[in-house]
Amino acid sequence: MKFHKEGYASLILVLIFSAIICFIAHYFFGGFVIAKLFAYTLSIFLIITILQFFRNPTRTFTQGENLIIAPADGKVVVIEETNEGEYFKDKRLQVSIFMSPINVHINRYPIAGEVSFFKYHPGKFLAAWEPKSSTDNERTTVVVKHKKGTEILFRQIAGALARRIVWYCKQGDKAEQCGEMGFIKFGSRVDLFLPIGTKLNVKIGDVVKGSQTVLGEI
Repeated sequence: MKFHKEGYASLILVLIFSAIICFIAHYFFGGFVIAKLFAYTLSIFLIITILQFFRNPTRTFTQGENLIIAPADGKVVVIEETNEGEYFKDKRLQVSIFMSPINVHINRYPIAGEVSFFKYHPGKFLAAWEPKSSTDNERTTVVVKHKKGTEILFRQIAGALARRIVWYCKQGDKAEQCGEMGFIKFGSRVDLFLPIGTKLNVKIGDVVKGSQTVLGEI
C-alpha cells in the first residue's frame, strides 16, 4: 500500500492542524482530560481519514486489447442509452460509476490508444448522483481512440465534496490501458460513453474496481 502524491499537501495541513489543537489542549486545557482526549482523538481520526482517502493500493491490472476496464473504483449507478452532445453528438451507451469518499480515487484509462480530445469545464458542485451533474458540474472530458478506430469518452465529474479534479493528460498523448489519467478528491463520479451495442459485463448496482473490473468489450 502506497500513499498517492496528490495527498501530500492535505496530509501536511492535517498534521499542522493536529499539532496546533494538541498543543492548545495540552498547554491551555491540561487539567481537562476530556479536552485532551478530544484533541488527540480528532487528530488521529483526521490523519487516518487522509491516509485512507489518498491510498494507492498495489494491484494486478486486468488488460486486453478489446477489453474496457473500469476507470475508477465505485458503484455502477447508470446504464442507459443517451445523447452525448459535446463530442460525438449522437446516441451512446452511458455507464456511470459513483465514487464514495471511502473509495480509491485514482482515475485510469479504460482502453489503450491515443487521447484524441481533452477539455476541462469549470462548473457547479451538485451532488454526484444528480442527473444534471454530468453537464453542469466541474468536469473533464477525455476521448481515447483505440487503434482499431473505436473512440471511448469518459468524464471526471466533481461532486458536492469533490472540488478538486486533477488530470495528467492532454490531446495527442498516448494512453496506456490502466495507466493513471487523473485523480478526483473526496468523492464524485466517472461517466463513460460507449458505442451503442457494446457488450457489457456489469449491471446497475455492481461494485467495480479501477484497473481490474472488465466493464465490457469493444
